[in-house]
Amino acid sequence: MKQYLLLLILCFPVVLLSQNINGVLVDKETNMPAIGVEITTSEGQTTFSGTQGEFTFDVKSFPVTLRFESDDYQSDSLKVFSAGAVKFPLKPQTSQNLENVVVTASRRGQKVEEVPISMEVLKPTLIDNKGITNIEQALDQTPGVYSMDGQISIRGGSGFSYGAGSRVLLLWNDIPMISADAGDAKWNTVPMELSSKIEVIKGASSVLYGSGALNGIIAVSEIIPTEKPYYRAKLQAGIYDKPQRASLQRNKTLMFQLAEFAHGQKKGNFFYNIALNLFNDQGYREGEIEKRARITGSFGYNFPKVRGLQAGLGYSLHFQQVGNFLIWESDSLAYRPQGGADISVPGSSLSVMNGMRLMIDPYLKYVGKNKMKHSLKTRFYSVNNQSVSNSSQSSLGNTYYVDYLMQKDFGHDFNLSAGATYTRTQVFSNLYGDHHSDNAAMYAQLDKKLGRFTLTGGMRVEYFKQDSSPIDSYMYLGKDSSFQMPVYPIFRAAVTYKATESTTIRASFGQGVRYPATSERFVSTSVGALNLFPNPNLKREEGYAGEIGVKQVFKIGSWKGMLDLAGFINQYKNMTEFTFGVWNPDNITLSLDPNSEGYFIKWIGFRAENAEEARILGGELSFASEGKIGEVTLRTLVGYTYLNPVSLNKDSSYRSNFSDTTTNLLKYRFNHMAKADVEVEYRKFSVGFSLRYNSYMKNIDRIFEDGLLGIEILKGLKSYRREHHTGAIVFDARIGYEINEHFRVGLMVNNLLNAEYMGRPGDIQAPRSFMAQLQLKF
Repeated sequence: MKQYLLLLILCFPVVLLSQNINGVLVDKETNMPAIGVEITTSEGQTTFSGTQGEFTFDVKSFPVTLRFESDDYQSDSLKVFSAGAVKFPLKPQTSQNLENVVVTASRRGQKVEEVPISMEVLKPTLIDNKGITNIEQALDQTPGVYSMDGQISIRGGSGFSYGAGSRVLLLWNDIPMISADAGDAKWNTVPMELSSKIEVIKGASSVLYGSGALNGIIAVSEIIPTEKPYYRAKLQAGIYDKPQRASLQRNKTLMFQLAEFAHGQKKGNFFYNIALNLFNDQGYREGEIEKRARITGSFGYNFPKVRGLQAGLGYSLHFQQVGNFLIWESDSLAYRPQGGADISVPGSSLSVMNGMRLMIDPYLKYVGKNKMKHSLKTRFYSVNNQSVSNSSQSSLGNTYYVDYLMQKDFGHDFNLSAGATYTRTQVFSNLYGDHHSDNAAMYAQLDKKLGRFTLTGGMRVEYFKQDSSPIDSYMYLGKDSSFQMPVYPIFRAAVTYKATESTTIRASFGQGVRYPATSERFVSTSVGALNLFPNPNLKREEGYAGEIGVKQVFKIGSWKGMLDLAGFINQYKNMTEFTFGVWNPDNITLSLDPNSEGYFIKWIGFRAENAEEARILGGELSFASEGKIGEVTLRTLVGYTYLNPVSLNKDSSYRSNFSDTTTNLLKYRFNHMAKADVEVEYRKFSVGFSLRYNSYMKNIDRIFEDGLLGIEILKGLKSYRREHHTGAIVFDARIGYEINEHFRVGLMVNNLLNAEYMGRPGDIQAPRSFMAQLQLKF
């Protein structure tokens, strides 16, 4: 008996030191095993759930807290008070979650209210219920953002640059989606049919994402499939109403149609998405048709024998035919291209392009037991534009991209993100010539929580070289130094302060850089009477963004709203814009002889120049909400932005190109912008309303109003702007009815009051349109 008692006494401390928790994680919606979830204990142990969702821990004492993290499921935790079996359900990431988890600002999961920079989150509900066919339309509904003929500007960071270059970086699945030739975002190529959300970052974000994020980021994320398969389809058709002015009306009904389908599922360790998009638009402007067909998808595999390892591949193949014109016939025939819509006529300013875009995205992810995450993402992105109307304007641009990211959680709310990126572009073009570029970078960012404060600091060094020209990323060490470094550094710093559980105060500073696009340096073409000239000596743009803001969260039941107030400054150096002038080469002497190579008319036009030193000061107030108040679901996205965008260039010859030389306001900007979208759902019915307001655009290029040597480039524009010298306000409306949990019908009216208003000079926007829609979800 004494022997058994002695054995019990000896074993008792071991039992105390090692007590088992045997757990199983399941999907809350399907009750299937939740595989590959990272589980961490409050004692510092880490493991991953197995193929049946199982996990085991030997813990020293109770209670112990288990923390669950996964790309597939929302983060959660569980406090365990004794040894034994545990079964815990996890909510999939694709479920609607009012605590929006975003990843773009720091390349790791954060709640919106924790992000140290202004951002908005657009959900598929807005895109679907408004009948949006192009992400550009969704962005134009976002506070502080506006679209101008395919070019997106955030808080006045961009004007109009003839489709060349972009200060806003477009990301699809965290990888840049910028064309190699024009250096722009092809907004109609973004596969919205597979998107789970759109994150809009306002301000310089080059530290983590590099060149192109000088003004901000548009990040679109793909749906994460779960064990429960989803099927989504959408059919919609619409017509354009007649404009109010008789001279703009056409003698036929103009229509547009869209059809899309998406499906995805996770089966054991294998998962996939696939989607199809078809769109046809006859266009409210003569000749500006758009036809497109796209297939997009991805597939991946979680390796059960190497826990935490995932491999996959994304793809997208997009075909299109698009018509576009820059110069109208006149202000009374504004929907007609100069010279008519027959591209076989030499005088027509209409351009028709057949296009193909191909994306292939292989990737690897690995999460180790030491809380270290590794990600290797690659992309081949090809943009092929073949001109139907003028073969000399065709081009092919290929981009090769690779990014390695390492993330380490040191515990105690201390995180490191570090990596390296390489981008190679190749351009083959009659329009620009053949060119290539190399862009390499290394970056790192630290995030540390100290009580109520969260501190962020980051740095990036970039190398950029185009063709055999001098390195664009050079930097001199010191003002008077002759030593030149081949890399250019940029920095970021931010702090947030959790004043209360519902109030967060933030301040941030970020530098940005953008290298010239091939199109900006080497374009050589003409559009009607408008000539565009190359400038191989174009320099990089530099800038910074600073911001102070506060975010207040409101909750009523399951309804959650976020009020955000921010003051900001954006400053730019060597800002590129197309500048009017006489651009004859040094070896050609100007002449008045029409038969001479130096005839001065041949050398008058626009060329990309580092003409601008600019500062934009402003403030922004926005309110976003979603959730239920009683039986009513309320969704809102409302905002007002004040901008004071001024040129710091005091050169009188430069200022003489302003249409209003009495002001130093930047060209193609607004002082005031207001956006609102409100949707109310009651039982099976929903009603929605949208508003967009831009104040009068005071400054444009003078040449568009005054013409050249008595020749009007945009005929009638000056008198048109005098008659329409106030801001533009546009209303949209929609209603919807949910037939059952699988079917929803909707009716939409865009530009409800049939307002006539202009975007860029010569581009009067769409008249009222009517649309019917059917959504299917299983």
